[in-house]
Amino acid sequence: MEETPSFLRPFVLAPSDRHAERELNLDWYLPDGDVPCPAVILVHGGPLPPGMSPTPRDWPVYRGYGSLLASLGPVAVTAEHRLRMVVGPDGPCADYPLAAQDVAGAVERVRADPRVDPERIALWFFSGGGLLSTDWLRERPEWLRAVALTYPLLAPLTEWGIDPRFAPAAAIGEAGRPVPPILLTRVGLERHLLAEPVAMFLQTAGDNGVPVDVLDVPNGQHGFDMLDHTDESRQAVEKAAAWITERLSGQR
Repeated sequence: MEETPSFLRPFVLAPSDRHAERELNLDWYLPDGDVPCPAVILVHGGPLPPGMSPTPRDWPVYRGYGSLLASLGPVAVTAEHRLRMVVGPDGPCADYPLAAQDVAGAVERVRADPRVDPERIALWFFSGGGLLSTDWLRERPEWLRAVALTYPLLAPLTEWGIDPRFAPAAAIGEAGRPVPPILLTRVGLERHLLAEPVAMFLQTAGDNGVPVDVLDVPNGQHGFDMLDHTDESRQAVEKAAAWITERLSGQR
């Protein structure tokens, strides 16, 4: 029997499933109650192989996050972006600039929607999508109330031909207005290739007086929220969702 691909495995929690309202590259999960509401934009990882099916917004893990967050009060939006490996004149490279444009466009559309409070937005980045946090950690708009990073890639990999401007640690080290609250979910069984940049990111944050809340999953692997169906995993997801919801709850 063929093994189920990791990205199609069930989410570690079982929130009440909410129908996603699909609009172009966005899937909207709407809470009960009054609008406008704060919003969490979920940014998936990559780079993905060309023609991959189903795409991330149809993966159980992102449907689960969307339903979970909407049950807690915010609007949740999964933003699909075009982070793919492409072949350039110097060989294969990951198209982060194109993906960054997609995410920026998604943020603009979410903030313009009448169901959303445009002054209370959070961005939640996963895996290879972690590099897409760079522009937001650098620009730090007033309406960005929180940034969450889950098993993230936080430094460009030379073998992927990534534009070196995608460097979250460098972004938080720059002077400017205060960095929004950051949550980093760190897995204990992470690959060295990703674990080392996470350590460097935290070191840079500490050196620059930037607080980062770290949520450790000691026995978790990359993708623990779909691969490790344990109490530890479930509690980590619940804590992360509660953290981001709390950061969105206050009015300015």
